[in-house]
Amino acid sequence: MVQSVNTKAIMTLASVLRRPYLMSPHVQVNNISEVNYTALRDLCGIRAVVFDKDNTLTAPYENVAHPNATAGLEDALSVFGHSHVAILSNSAGTLDDPGHKDAAEIESAMGIAVIRHDEKKPGGLKEMLDHFEGVEDASQVCMVGDRLLTDIVFGNLFGMLTVHTLPLCSGANNAKDNKIASKIRTAENKILYGDWFGGRKIQEYTLPHKVWPGPKECPLVIQRAKEEKNGIETE
Repeated sequence: MVQSVNTKAIMTLASVLRRPYLMSPHVQVNNISEVNYTALRDLCGIRAVVFDKDNTLTAPYENVAHPNATAGLEDALSVFGHSHVAILSNSAGTLDDPGHKDAAEIESAMGIAVIRHDEKKPGGLKEMLDHFEGVEDASQVCMVGDRLLTDIVFGNLFGMLTVHTLPLCSGANNAKDNKIASKIRTAENKILYGDWFGGRKIQEYTLPHKVWPGPKECPLVIQRAKEEKNGIETE
């Protein structure tokens, strides 16, 4: 699938330049299997989890969960149920997906709903909220993704609890990834996580969540010893 230009992200860039902390997530993990989904539900007021797809749940443009994401996806589905776990992609389910064919194929292969939406992230709020029964406010949603300027900015703009994961694939294993998106992701990660005062200062101003008190009072990261660890993608 050929992705069109993400005009919503370009329009939101001005807001990020004024408020760079919009790109700073509440939680940072190597992959989605390190997230404590039970704590999200029981301690953070979260009623639904929304995942980006490529390099968050799967290798780019694949329709099977990556080995490092399998345990996390199973946990999320067990804790929240299939009705309250969904994919919000900037390709499948958008206007770039004629007849939403790719969205239907993903749903058939993975058993997870793909939210249909016209505006790419950081747009799509209404469609996301309408998808989940019983979710009355965006603060009751956890947004999980590998892109700071789309997934994390989208979540932070509307008060969600945001989780940033490193990309599942790198090098030759990431050959199918959108080349422009890959370069932008590398720049995003370097800005926020690079060893310089600006990135550290941005993270100091991470927006608070309505319910979650913070990592010291309520840690949301668990470790799974057998999983492959990836480094921050900054090069």
